Amino acid sequence: MKTPFYISLLLAGLHAVAHGQTHNGHDPNEPKYHMHHGGEAIACLKLVPNNADFAFQFFKEVALEAPKKNIFFSPVSISTAFAMLALGGRSTTKTQILEGLSFNLTKIQEKEIHDGFHNLIHMLSHPESGVQLNMGNAIFLTEKLKPLEKFLNDAKALYQLEAFTTDFNNSTEAEKQINDYIERKTHGKITSLVKDMDPQTVMLLASFAYFKGNWEKPFKPEHTEERKFFVDAETTVKVPMMHQTGTFDFYFDEELSCTVVRLNYNGSATAFLVLPAKGKMKQLEQTLVKENIQEWSDHFFQRLISLYFPKFSISGSYEIMSTLSKMGIVDVFTNQADLSGITGAPELKVSKAIHKASLDVDEGDPEAAAATAAEIMTVSLPPTIEFNHPFLMLIFDRDTNSTLFIGKIVNPTITR
Repeated sequence: MKTPFYISLLLAGLHAVAHGQTHNGHDPNEPKYHMHHGGEAIACLKLVPNNADFAFQFFKEVALEAPKKNIFFSPVSISTAFAMLALGGRSTTKTQILEGLSFNLTKIQEKEIHDGFHNLIHMLSHPESGVQLNMGNAIFLTEKLKPLEKFLNDAKALYQLEAFTTDFNNSTEAEKQINDYIERKTHGKITSLVKDMDPQTVMLLASFAYFKGNWEKPFKPEHTEERKFFVDAETTVKVPMMHQTGTFDFYFDEELSCTVVRLNYNGSATAFLVLPAKGKMKQLEQTLVKENIQEWSDHFFQRLISLYFPKFSISGSYEIMSTLSKMGIVDVFTNQADLSGITGAPELKVSKAIHKASLDVDEGDPEAAAATAAEIMTVSLPPTIEFNHPFLMLIFDRDTNSTLFIGKIVNPTITR
């Protein structure tokens, strides 16, 4: 019988606040950064297409499971945690994990994958003006379980793993230890990751990412007003709708029947706001691939628009075992699991995998907004683009080409 092994994946706090600053604007798919970061970026670059494929495939699966619900998750957080788990995987278990993460093992070596994630973590964690993004992994172990030194050393060196001894027999204290750690690391955004833990637990892996970004073109709070949001044909809700008129990167995708507006954060993060035509969301979410993002990036043009975008907070919580199983990661959740690279014996399996994420979008600091230079207006009224029915929000890191977050906002008044 396999010993249970709990995995918790979480992402805390994507919080968009305003801060005035101009930006030169880069495509999230533009491999510009290799000139500045050398070998690190080259290693990251090898992961880009695979991580993007995983991100959109995972999104498709989650969207099928919950077609009428808000979705928000961090694909890079999930990929990083399971790539680290592959360090301890052997035989079919390891192969399924890496191939389930969309890697073609005939084209990329396992060492290249781990080196790529190592450099990705380092580059994403690099402090930059206007952006705060902290990523990391922690493992909580029962005193009886003695992991191999090689696994711990490799996981620490490649994935910045922190390891802690935990008394799972005292579930109350174990939950407090884990939740306090996560709360501290996520700046209070997630306060109770685990609860009702099984005292038979011997190992828990937590992967976390915390992001806080500042809009380059801020919204002024005095321009926010309550307006209608059309959840579906039968449901209308009132939401605080932020507003600004200005020049934005814009594109209309005729094939997918969607309008795309790009809003940059200060630093290296950028948001693609994707508004499908009414009734076209299902088509969009089931056909969206990385090539669409590249097409949008290549065809953006500057356009003066009157933009309405809702102020909202949502969070997503997912038991992701079934989703990953549909993507080919199967054995690690069963008695066929071989994680002998962790303890030296094939005695572990993943019995629980949780991913939590949260997103806050607001106007931000009124003083920062007030400091922004006024846009030059034309005499004619600009077209209005109002995000007043379900839309997608995709967050990318331009320096690493990483898909940080994918969200579908069906009802901005529902926080969970």
